[in-house]
Amino acid sequence: MTEMMRAIRQETLGGPEVLHMIETERPSPGPTEVLVEVRAAGVNPTDWQIREQGYWLTPPFTLGWDVSGVVAAVAPGVNRFAVGDEVYGMPGFPAMPGCYAEYVAAPARHFAPKPSSLSHVEAAAVPLAALTAWQSLVEVGKVGRGDRVLVHAAAGGVGHLAVQLAKALGAHVVGTAGPSNRDFLHGLGTDEIIDYVTQDFRTATSEIDIVLDTVAGETVDGSLQVLRPGGLLIGLTNPSAFDELAATAGAAGRRAVTVMVAPDHHALEQITELIDDGALRPHISATYPLAEADQAHKLSQQGHVRGKIALTT
Repeated sequence: MTEMMRAIRQETLGGPEVLHMIETERPSPGPTEVLVEVRAAGVNPTDWQIREQGYWLTPPFTLGWDVSGVVAAVAPGVNRFAVGDEVYGMPGFPAMPGCYAEYVAAPARHFAPKPSSLSHVEAAAVPLAALTAWQSLVEVGKVGRGDRVLVHAAAGGVGHLAVQLAKALGAHVVGTAGPSNRDFLHGLGTDEIIDYVTQDFRTATSEIDIVLDTVAGETVDGSLQVLRPGGLLIGLTNPSAFDELAATAGAAGRRAVTVMVAPDHHALEQITELIDDGALRPHISATYPLAEADQAHKLSQQGHVRGKIALTT
């Protein structure tokens, strides 16, 4: 008898109402893959953007990349994990593994042991945002002690983890945020907080070594203005626009690149160490049961979410 599971499916592109619960066949792990029983899945802005626009994906599909759970089965070629291990990861990106479900099958090397200090809900909030911050600040930006780092939308999903990571690397961190997040960012160790409602970051700070721009739009040109000569702007949105921007930055004696996150268990294991050492902690603003994924998307799409949103199975 075929084993079944619940999953959130969408047959067409559109608003949150296109998300609906289905009964579907439980996936089987292929060679080098593990089957993970999902305990929680993270919700990212990427999720609802894909839900609306599709971009490189065509429905029907099941959304979700962030996941934390327990290994339920291992396929031949898997030596990293055994049945019963607690794991978390961002499997498959930019392909669609379908983490808004009770089970997900994906390459074992896209997972890492779950941080022992986190619940599954907290762990599910980490991978995509933390790997984005790590690959941007550590691998591309090579942030070090004394660097001045500006993080836009510092209280958001990527932002609040990027602030903590930059501090752990010894940087002086400047963050932009709304007034309601001032105390939150102080608690994360942010050195300077720029209230984007009442302040213009272009005049509120200067001599920045690295800008992490999670916003794009009007912040891009301004970010180049606050960089020191030779400074680096790292963008996370609209990679196609960065070819022209890189040329503009170069003409001004600055640099600009874009980062698209990729699965990386080595980086995730180092992130786990930071978490269990107390240097990094995800913030969960809201949790919804899997059946209410549409409500989680509605909240995410309103913007200004502090930290992350999670779904529980």
